[in-house]
Amino acid sequence: MKRKNLLFTLFSLLLIALLLAACVGPAQQQPAAPAQEPAAEEPAAEEPEAATTEEAATEAEAAATEEAATEAEASTEQTGEKPYIAIVSKGFQHQFWQAVEAGAERAAEEFNVEITFEGPETEAMVDKQLEMVQAALDRQPAALCLAALDSQALVPLLERAQAEGIPVVGFDSGVDSDIPVATAATDNIAAAAAAADKMAELIGGEGQVAVIVHDQTSRTGIDRRDGFVNRIEEQYPNIEIVDVQYGGGDHLKSTDLAKAIIQAHPDLKGFFGANEGSAIGVLNAVKELGKEGEIVVIGYDAGKQQLDAIRSGVMAGAITQDPIGIGYKCVEAAVKTLNGEPVEKNIDTGFHWYDQTNIDSEDIAPLLYE
Repeated sequence: MKRKNLLFTLFSLLLIALLLAACVGPAQQQPAAPAQEPAAEEPAAEEPEAATTEEAATEAEAAATEEAATEAEASTEQTGEKPYIAIVSKGFQHQFWQAVEAGAERAAEEFNVEITFEGPETEAMVDKQLEMVQAALDRQPAALCLAALDSQALVPLLERAQAEGIPVVGFDSGVDSDIPVATAATDNIAAAAAAADKMAELIGGEGQVAVIVHDQTSRTGIDRRDGFVNRIEEQYPNIEIVDVQYGGGDHLKSTDLAKAIIQAHPDLKGFFGANEGSAIGVLNAVKELGKEGEIVVIGYDAGKQQLDAIRSGVMAGAITQDPIGIGYKCVEAAVKTLNGEPVEKNIDTGFHWYDQTNIDSEDIAPLLYE
């Protein structure tokens, strides 16, 4: 009996030991990896730092871009990617130059460039134009378009432009330098020859004619004189040029010269004035001597007195340049140069004959000024 009680006791103790072991085992397995899985995601906590770094880099890049754009704008005065072309004319107040500006603006829109257009108050202000050209170069334009008041005074500034890699395009009148890559201007020889053809037609291909030119030293004076005289001598043997005088473009001086020529040659049938001042002098002489309708007068350019004389019939007609074409062609040449395209050294901007029949036409009227 006692032996059975002992075995029962031992069995009970063994069973208790087994139960205790079963309870302790799971508790010792708590540090296992599954309980630590959230800790494995700790790198996600660093994402705000990475985002901050990326944002800083973006801001730095934006700041650098803005600074570069500001520097580009300061140096070239351009909007976006448009090249900036500075245009300095002989003047600004006359309708002629306003027409030149209109042509330049048309080209700027077509070729997607930015331009500025300026000129001194009068065409006698050479020093003012020098200051304008210097200021334009200080703005570091992509190119410079220039109508020089003085063909020699501007040469040092053209040399500066060349040294700084700024191409120069001349318009209306050239300079005594090979620096300009091109010059957009009227072919004055051809224009004056056209005036000679009209003169021959209007006087019946025979008779005496005379010429007053503004000077014999400027390129325009020489070319207009030679264009008219040579065409008459080469094509119209029955027309005699009895005199060529130079009035300096001055109305009074040209008037006196014209009166003297008319009085010396009473059979004079035609008179050519090679610029506005010369033509006005001829008109004054014809009126003062009562020769309206007896002498065929042909002028050059425009101005109120010539326009009124053409409308009234005292003047047969005149040659007008194409200021819109001049402005357009100078910008076009500058753009081509910037693009590495070839340009002609001398760009003929064209000219037109106008008289009572077309003076108010939509093609001619914008080219005329008072």
